[in-house]
Amino acid sequence: MLYDHRTYSCRPGTIKKHLALYGEHGFDVQRRHLGEPVVYGAVETGDVNSYVHIWCYADAADRAAKRASLAADPEWQAYLKKSAEAGYLVSQVNQLLAPVPFFTPKA
Repeated sequence: MLYDHRTYSCRPGTIKKHLALYGEHGFDVQRRHLGEPVVYGAVETGDVNSYVHIWCYADAADRAAKRASLAADPEWQAYLKKSAEAGYLVSQVNQLLAPVPFFTPKA
C-alpha cells in the first residue's frame, strides 16, 4: 500500500475560490481515475491558506498508471488550464508514505 499525501498552498484570500474551482471542474474527474481520497481537508491551524488530500494506491505501479490516466484525460487538462489561469496556487508538496509494519490500513 502507498499513500500520496499532497499539500497545496494558495495565495492569501483565495483558498475558497480555488476549492470552488476544483470542486466544479476537477474533483469528479480526479475521482474517476484515482478513486476516493482517504482525506480531503482544509487546514484549520498553521498555514490556513492550504489544504491536504491523501490518495491510496496498491503500490507505485498502481499510482503511476492511475496518474498517467488522469493526466491524459482532456477534462483534467481543461481543469489544470483553468487553475493555472486563476493563479490561486503558490506551492505544492507531495509525499509518498508507506504504512509501518504494525499498522493495518482500512482501505
